[in-house]
Amino acid sequence: MNYFEHVGKYFIMLKQVFKKPQKWSVFKEMLFREIEDLGLKSLGIVMFISFFVGGVVAIQTALSVDNPFIPKYLIGFATKRSVILEFAPTFMSVILAGKVGSYITSSIGTMRVTEQIDALEVMGINSLNYLVLPKIIAVLFFYPLLILLAMFLGIYGGYVAGIMTDLFFSEDYIYGVQLDFNPYFIKYALIKTLVFAFAIATIPSYHGYYVKGGSLEVGRASTQAVVWTSIVIILMNYFLTQMLLG
Repeated sequence: MNYFEHVGKYFIMLKQVFKKPQKWSVFKEMLFREIEDLGLKSLGIVMFISFFVGGVVAIQTALSVDNPFIPKYLIGFATKRSVILEFAPTFMSVILAGKVGSYITSSIGTMRVTEQIDALEVMGINSLNYLVLPKIIAVLFFYPLLILLAMFLGIYGGYVAGIMTDLFFSEDYIYGVQLDFNPYFIKYALIKTLVFAFAIATIPSYHGYYVKGGSLEVGRASTQAVVWTSIVIILMNYFLTQMLLG
């Protein structure tokens, strides 16, 4: 199957996904379950990686500007820009694509190969709307909050790294973080996050929903879903940066 056929099937899938839910009570129950599975259970890895990567960025920046003529507050400034503009929205989205994307594909793919999706269709339920729409709404609602948390912990991790290594003074770091703060950068990061979150929810769902075969094919579909979601995130990151910051 060529790429154009996959793209066509993907958009046909989205048309079915965004239909009105048949039972709102069931939909709300699924939505809260997806918020827990796709959002709350990702808090730990987001907090852990954000904190330590922020510390690494600050340490590397401090080692790179080891010159008496370069002000030390640039360490905080560079860390803030790196975390807000690129690390939090893009790097964390790629990580979530690996964690969440594989889970989505495997869960929907397992339902497909065990004929549970066929059973939903026999009962007259729009299976795509039932399975995929709650995932989309859950990630669009929760992932901006995760990225804001990643921004804070990344910058705070740099602050802690400075205290522990004595490579720079905390006062210089805080001044650099506050220097030339532009709220538009937060807006830019959140716009990217929403686009990436949509890809994280829909591309793995596509691979899982249309999988054929058994458990081995489900595993292969999970791998393909993570790869293609990561590729789409990187490509969209380039175009969004050109449009929003160019």
